[in-house]
Amino acid sequence: MSTPLLDLQVAIQAEGLPTQAELVAWVEAVLSHPSVDTGADSQRELTARLVDSDESQALNRDYRGRDKPTNVLSFPFENPPGVNLPLLGDLVICHPVVCAEAREQEKSLRDHYAHMVVHGTLHLLGHDHIEDAEAELMEGLEREILATLGIDDPYLADRQCANHQLADHPSERPDQAAPDTEDKRADA
Repeated sequence: MSTPLLDLQVAIQAEGLPTQAELVAWVEAVLSHPSVDTGADSQRELTARLVDSDESQALNRDYRGRDKPTNVLSFPFENPPGVNLPLLGDLVICHPVVCAEAREQEKSLRDHYAHMVVHGTLHLLGHDHIEDAEAELMEGLEREILATLGIDDPYLADRQCANHQLADHPSERPDQAAPDTEDKRADA
């Protein structure tokens, strides 16, 4: 498989942004994973746009009906009938949200960015996490792909962080609090 072509658009000035080389490596890890169906094309192209909270919130509101910024949005490209272009689509990654989540989950910013790119790229390839079975499959792929990059299980870190927060705030135990209805998976 050849290296994916990535159009990087940086719409925010901030420290800690991933490089184009990092983004390409993370996308390539997805596309080269043996359990990921990438279709017939070996050449793939996508856009990654790094944005602020305002742009993320506007896109999330307009396309998903959720009026808040989110970590990553995925917009898969759909080929018109009879046309087969090697375009995956667009990833829009909100830098402030990714930074806040990395701090909250006690992860390195680089590792969390890698997770969001892997997660978003899997969405571009048609994976989803709406149903539990889909979520298990997608999260399993994310774990496997991130492991090839030397990155620990991101969902284990989420659980450890949640357990740590419960230990620090025992009055907020789930059995004593209102049910949490928000999906804690990546939002794409």
